Amino acid sequence: MLQLPEKAKIIEVGPRDGLQNEKNFVPTEVKKVFIGSLKDAGIKEMELTSFVSPKWVSQMGDAAEIVADCLDGNTRNIVLAPNKKGIERVYMTNCKAVAVFVGVSNTFNQKNINKTTAESLAEVLPLISELKAKDYFVRACISTAFYCPYEGKIAEDDVLALCGEFVKAGVDELSVADTIGMAAPHESYSLFSRLIDAYPDVLMTAHFHDTRKLALSNILSALQAGVTRFDTSAGGLGGCPFAPGAAGNAATEDVVYMLERMGIKTGVDLDKLTQAIEVIQPHISRPIESSYFKLNSVNV
Repeated sequence: MLQLPEKAKIIEVGPRDGLQNEKNFVPTEVKKVFIGSLKDAGIKEMELTSFVSPKWVSQMGDAAEIVADCLDGNTRNIVLAPNKKGIERVYMTNCKAVAVFVGVSNTFNQKNINKTTAESLAEVLPLISELKAKDYFVRACISTAFYCPYEGKIAEDDVLALCGEFVKAGVDELSVADTIGMAAPHESYSLFSRLIDAYPDVLMTAHFHDTRKLALSNILSALQAGVTRFDTSAGGLGGCPFAPGAAGNAATEDVVYMLERMGIKTGVDLDKLTQAIEVIQPHISRPIESSYFKLNSVNV
């Protein structure tokens, strides 16, 4: 018999992870309406944007304005800040939740930010200590936790070791990602079982891309391992500029539909979520492919 929780938390990553790889610049005002619509649908935790160089990720060039206009007291509004310069920009805002990231794969890390995993850790761990001293919520995003487009299969022990460094630094949350969407359900169950056993006092979040259409299966396996927090992207938006072939994130609407059908409460209104996706749909370069949206949107 399936062992299921009574509720699960959706962390919406569409405005940041979902749009960062979008070819067409989405107008800032459209992003603001999209974010507001997602919150109206019941999303309580969200990655708003990222403080990265517009030279490398032009879609995030309006990050300061997004943060200035989209914070609220009812949502954990998270901003990705991968280095000291980005975190200094966070300090200039009222945002109190920050995401940092490191790839388990050295090659992926070097392609992404021109540093090895060890070099990235050496830079980011002191920044985490500083953030925690200032009473910030800190989320550590662990990229390539299952497979790397350059190195192949990633050893579970390496993932646990990297997560352990973040836990020692005092992070509040670990978001562990199948960056290229290559994990299979048995791998999801195995890794998350070990992570929850090793780090029971840290919020554990699963982040799956749907490259091979296994995201929902992997989420079900993570649920069985004890995970109740999931990064998802409205409309299945997403991809990674530094992970060739990576498809979008697990679609928020498909995940919410599955969980609710299983009797797991998410607090997300699917009708309003569909309306939020309809806001962003005309401004993105590829079609929305999620099953729930196709069946329920008036714009398909």
